[in-house]
Amino acid sequence: MAEKIIMMTEQRGAAPVIPATPETPTGLLSDRLARPLRDLRISVTDRCNFRCVYCMPKAVFNSDYQYLPHKALLSFEEITRLARIFVAHGVEKIRLTGGEPLLRKDIEKLIAMLARLKTASGQPLDLTLTTNASLLARKAQALKDAGLQRVTVSLDALDNQTFRRMNDVDFDVRDVLQGLEQAHKVGLGPVKVNMVVKAGMNDQEILPMARYFRHSPFILRFIEYMDVGASNGWKMDEVLPSAQVVERIHAEFPLQALDANYSGETATRWRYADGGGEIGMISSVTQAFCGDCTRARLSTEGQLYTCLFASSGHDLRALLRDGHSDNAISGALAQLWRARADRYSELRTAQTALPQAEQRKVEMSYIGG
Repeated sequence: MAEKIIMMTEQRGAAPVIPATPETPTGLLSDRLARPLRDLRISVTDRCNFRCVYCMPKAVFNSDYQYLPHKALLSFEEITRLARIFVAHGVEKIRLTGGEPLLRKDIEKLIAMLARLKTASGQPLDLTLTTNASLLARKAQALKDAGLQRVTVSLDALDNQTFRRMNDVDFDVRDVLQGLEQAHKVGLGPVKVNMVVKAGMNDQEILPMARYFRHSPFILRFIEYMDVGASNGWKMDEVLPSAQVVERIHAEFPLQALDANYSGETATRWRYADGGGEIGMISSVTQAFCGDCTRARLSTEGQLYTCLFASSGHDLRALLRDGHSDNAISGALAQLWRARADRYSELRTAQTALPQAEQRKVEMSYIGG
């Protein structure tokens, strides 16, 4: 049995310092590199019913693995309270992640609470959710009714044998496709489909995926296999650069580059020259996109991470449960973001030369992608 190399109790950072002077949020908060705070990703559970080889490999996340007790998780009220503070500082988009967020009991109630929040300019939030779609077909309508706007679905292969090898729990790809169709039917779109490409394991599925989703209402995106955390045994030679993915697809279906939808968008956009739709490339290893990153991440137990590749977080749950006011927490958050200078992807060359076990980075399953 593989040694457990991750324990959630080891990932708690210190509580942020409360500033002496309160401040009123203006919605214009920026970090040391002039990057605003616009996007908040909230992990609502550390549990998942898949054991994807690049995220929660079975050798680590086995039957003996100790998940967080329920009392450690932020309640829906605590999540909403923190979200309201983030929104006051400029957040316009909230994405719910996991683990698998649809495993969190009564997730629709949380969505309804978040859907009532307004941005600093008085507009509705862009409220989205990332899921493996195992429960999506049965939950799509309830999610939409609660106020969810869009979903992103993880799907790493169409070939059932390859897909089962990737999720490592023998889950059938047809159930994911059914979830996709139901999400589109109820209006949770445009639905994005994310394929993590691991060279030598599922890269033969690139063209079948492109063929399947051309001329469909879905937006397919290819993600380079990332060096997140230490549990997935990441190696650089298992990364297939996005440029090569583009080359493979372009050889069969000519592509044209598109402009970004907004500043800080993680995916570069392409469209089929014949009008067959749009695809995206998330070049998380070969093309750093730190320069305009506007994302903060909140773990299921209330740790704030200012970078996907961070080694430690900031304990916002402690501030909530110690009875601090919204103004006090708001000030602490403002101080943290103003001090932010994270740009791991731009500096990763020396870091990735280390054995992965020596790289202390938070696990993707803990804070979401």
